[in-house]
Amino acid sequence: MSKLEKDLEISRLLREWYQLYKRELPWRNSSDPYIIWISEIILQQTRVVQGMDYFLRFTERFPNVQSLAKADEDEVLKYWQGLGYYSRARNLHTAAKDIVSRFGGIFPQKYEDVISLKGVGEYTAAAIVSFAWNQPYPVVDGNVFRVLSRLFAIDIPIDTTNGKKAFTELAESLLNPKYAGLHNQAIMELGALQCVPQNPDCGVCPLKERCLAYNSGKVHNYPIKQNKTKTRNRYFHYLYIIYKGKTWLSRRKGKDIWEGLYEFPLIETEQAMNFVELQKTNQFQSFFKGIENMNVSIDLANVKHVLSHQILYATFYRIEIEQETNALQSFLSISIKDIEKYAVPRLVHIYLEKMRGNLFE
Repeated sequence: MSKLEKDLEISRLLREWYQLYKRELPWRNSSDPYIIWISEIILQQTRVVQGMDYFLRFTERFPNVQSLAKADEDEVLKYWQGLGYYSRARNLHTAAKDIVSRFGGIFPQKYEDVISLKGVGEYTAAAIVSFAWNQPYPVVDGNVFRVLSRLFAIDIPIDTTNGKKAFTELAESLLNPKYAGLHNQAIMELGALQCVPQNPDCGVCPLKERCLAYNSGKVHNYPIKQNKTKTRNRYFHYLYIIYKGKTWLSRRKGKDIWEGLYEFPLIETEQAMNFVELQKTNQFQSFFKGIENMNVSIDLANVKHVLSHQILYATFYRIEIEQETNALQSFLSISIKDIEKYAVPRLVHIYLEKMRGNLFE
C-alpha cells in the first residue's frame, strides 16, 4: 500500500468512526459560516459542555453578522460574560463590523479573506471554510496535535515553529479533499473524545493498529512540548463600597486582563495582605480619607482564580460608608440594583452569583 493509500485509509477510518460516535451539537447542523465562526471562537479555551449555553444565548441575540456589528461593545461583552478571554468577544465584534464594511455583510468565502479578520487564525479559518464549503484546508488544534503526534510518534515539540509547520504539513497530507470538512471534524472529535490527554481508551481507537505510540507503549510521551509557561501570582482586593443604595464600578483599560469590563474599585498588591495591612496602603487611605466610621465585612477571602500565565488571589470586602469621598468621584456611580447590567470579569461574576440575595441588603 502506497503512502497516499495509507493516508486515505486513515481518513476513511476517522470518518467512519465519526459518523458512529460524534456528538450532536447545534453548530454541526449548520453550514452557515457565521454560526460556525461563533462556535469555534467560543470553543477556544472553553469546553463544549461549558460553551453550549453561551453559544445558544449569544446566537439568539446576535443571529447574524449584521446584528453583531450593530451592537454596542458593552452588550457584546455582557453576553460573553462568564466565558473569559474577553478579547475573543471584542475581536468578534470588530470582525463583524469589518465584514459589513469590506464584504457588504456577507461572510467571506475565500480562506485569505477569512484569515484577514480580527481574531481569526489559521486553525479557525481552516475550520470555517472546510465546514461551510468543504474547502481542503487542514485544521490543526490541540486535539489534532495530540492525535498526530501519537499516531506517528513525532518527537518535534508542538510549541515550536518547526513543530507547527511539520504538523500542518502532515495534517494536509492526510486530508482527503473530497471529504475535507468531514475529515477535519472527525480528527478533532477523535482528539476530544478518544485520544484524550489523560487515560485515553486506546483499545477501542479506530487507529490503534496504525498508532506508533500505542504499539510502542509510549502514548503518554506525546505530544512533546519544549517550553513550560511561567506563571505569576497577583493579589486583588476588591472594595464593594455601599452608600445610600448605590455603589461604584471601574472600567478596566489598557492591555491588561479584562480590558473593557467593569469591576469594583480594586487595590492590587505585590503580596497577600490582611485587612489591617490593606488599610495602611496609600491607595486605601486615599479612597476613604475623611471617613471616621465604616462597616467592613469580608464576603469572600483569598479566592484562587487561574488564568493563562497568571494566578489571581482575590478578596472581596463589603464596605458601608456614611459619606462619599472625593476619591470615589473617579469611579462610575450606579444603583446597587443595576450591577447586573454591566459586563464583569468571571471572577467578579462568581462573587455576584455567590452573594446573590445578599448584595442589596
